[in-house]
Formats: sequence, C-alpha cells, structure tokens
Amino acid sequence: MFDFVNPEVQFNSPLPAPQEGEYSEQAWGIEKFGEPIKPLTIPRPNVGDDDVKLDVIYCGICHSDVTSGTNELPGMFSRYPCVAGHELAGKVLEVGKNVKDVKVGDKAGIGCYVDSCFECPMCKDKQENYCFKHATTTYNGIKMNGHINGNLDIHTFGGYSNTYVCHQRFVFKLPDDMPLEKAGPLFCAGITMFEPLYNHGALEGKKMNIGIAGIGGLGTMGIKLANKMGHTVTAISSSERKKDLALGKGAHNYVAMSNKESVSGNMASLNLIIDTVPVHHDIKPYMSLLAPGGTLVLLGAVAKDYDLSLMDLIPMRNVTCSVVGGTRVTKEMVKFCHENEVYPDIDIITADKLNDVWGELQKVGNASSTRYVLDIKASLK
Repeated sequence: MFDFVNPEVQFNSPLPAPQEGEYSEQAWGIEKFGEPIKPLTIPRPNVGDDDVKLDVIYCGICHSDVTSGTNELPGMFSRYPCVAGHELAGKVLEVGKNVKDVKVGDKAGIGCYVDSCFECPMCKDKQENYCFKHATTTYNGIKMNGHINGNLDIHTFGGYSNTYVCHQRFVFKLPDDMPLEKAGPLFCAGITMFEPLYNHGALEGKKMNIGIAGIGGLGTMGIKLANKMGHTVTAISSSERKKDLALGKGAHNYVAMSNKESVSGNMASLNLIIDTVPVHHDIKPYMSLLAPGGTLVLLGAVAKDYDLSLMDLIPMRNVTCSVVGGTRVTKEMVKFCHENEVYPDIDIITADKLNDVWGELQKVGNASSTRYVLDIKASLK
C-alpha cells in the first residue's frame, strides 16, 4: 500500500452518475483521499463527430500516477475520484464521422494529453504540451478547452479503464506489428526522452556525445534511443551500482558522480545531458561535464529551485527543461521506435496488484528500469 500526503488540502467530489450523452464504464481508482485503489464505475462521454473510442488493452503505470494519486501536488493534479493512467494502448472501437487517421480495428494509443486550445502558436505547431491556455491532461485534467464531450464539471478519468474516448488529435495510430503491451509506456517514457533528443539535434545527422543522468525507467529508455540514433552515450549515476545495467542497455561510457576520477576524466565531454532524476539534487557537477555550447535538459518535476550561478554557465553552457511532447513529435517517436525496435522493459500486472505497485513506486520512484503495465482485459476477468 502507498501513503497519502498533504491531508490539509484535499479536493474531493462525489463520483457522478452518467449524464445524457455519457455511458458507464469499468475502471480502477481512488474514490476518496486516503482510500486504496479499487474497482469504480465512471462516466465516459459518448463518441462525438471528432472523437475516437479506444478499447484499452494495456495501460502503463507511471511514477507520476502515484504522485498525483497520493496528493503530492494538491490542487494541481490531485483530485478525487482519481483514475490514473496516461500510457494507453489498445484498438479502436468506434470513430466519429470526421475522424480521418484511424479506423475501427486499428491499433492505437493515447498519451498524457487529451485536449488543448488548438489556437495558440504552440498548438498550431502541434506542440500542445506547451499550450498557452494549458493542455488538458488524460486524468485529473480540467475540461476547459472545448473539445471534450459529456459532463464538463468533472475532471478527466485516465486509462486504468476498459475504454477511453477523446478527440482524434490525441489518438495515435500504431503499426499493426507493434506489441501493444510495450506500446503504452512509449507515450510517457518514450516521448519524454525522445522530445529533448529531437529538439536538441540528435536526429540531424551529426554525431554527438550524449549523457543520460538517472538510470531508471526514463534513463534506460533514453540510453536506448540515443544509441539507436547513432550517438556515443554516457550514463551518469550517483554510484557504480548501475554500471552493468546502463552498459547492458546500450551506454558506451559510465560516470559515477561519487567517483572524482570518473568525473574528472569526463569533464567538458558531453554536448547534451538529459537529467531524469525525479527529486531535487545538485546539478552543478553536471555542468562540468558539458562541453562548451552544451545543454543540460531537466526533466524532473521538482518544485524547489536549483542552485546555479552565471559562472556555472561559462563557457556558453545552457540549462533548459522539457515536458513530455506534442502530437507532431509523438508521431515521429512512434515511427522511430517501431523502425528501430526501441521499447521499454516491462512487467505486466493485473489490477489487484495496483496498490502494491504504487507502494513500490512511491518508495523507489523511477529507480527501476522496468515499467509496470496494467493488463486491462485480464483484470476484468
């Protein structure tokens, strides 16, 4: 079992019955703050003209599911009832009359967002993850952008569910031979690592020296991607403990930050470092590993400020961040992973194990290289 936090700030609402234009669906979630995950019956909107109904066969389990579900981010993403899950993979059950890119029977997936304004510069460039009016998340999201049907007074419910309905823009067709059980985590771990690689030149044909800091579920996915893109990959971790794991996933070099010789031997050697560490930590030592003009990309959703001075940016070093990915880059990610057979390491579970898995993830975070995947159909038996 897992622990809840911030009990002084709770956002609870009754589990609503379906309204006109909605249907009842089986799901697994937390009905009220402090309660375990259990079977729930939730409302889903009927399929509109621009919508796709996905028969969810698998849904990946992300550490951020636990963060949201246990109220670590009160008022931001933690709302109850909470049905988590933003790594959906399945087959198309129904489409609206305006849907063009998928048809009934196609393999398809849904990721972290299910709506955005469609009008701001970022949305027009298919970078909905940076929507100026805020994209609506797949679960615990506020329905404020106008492209979600049904009861607009309730937040979104995620992929720990038998079906999901959303706008066609956020449904991604999958190749017929892509393994569905491994496809779901691509829409979180896959795109989270692919996006900064894509945006910082890793697919432009020039060989780079790329560092991946944090060798867990995200980090090992980043190692696999950067390796298949043809770059020299350096895994970065706090100790020597994960060296064999990192080298086994495709890293060419390894830096243990606790080893002064390991750090000094790799100073100013990396063009790009992607930092996947999910908790606050000292990023100054990473700056010494960057070559002039190199960039450190921070992925961890850390509320506390980092301690960094202008002197740390000399010579011409850069620090930025990245958040998942928009629909344009996500399609590129799916294509790349399929063509190069880049998939996460997974462990398939059923819904009766969710409370235990969340408890484990709460303790170890993304430290494990394995991504848990919920088998929806087996859970319904």
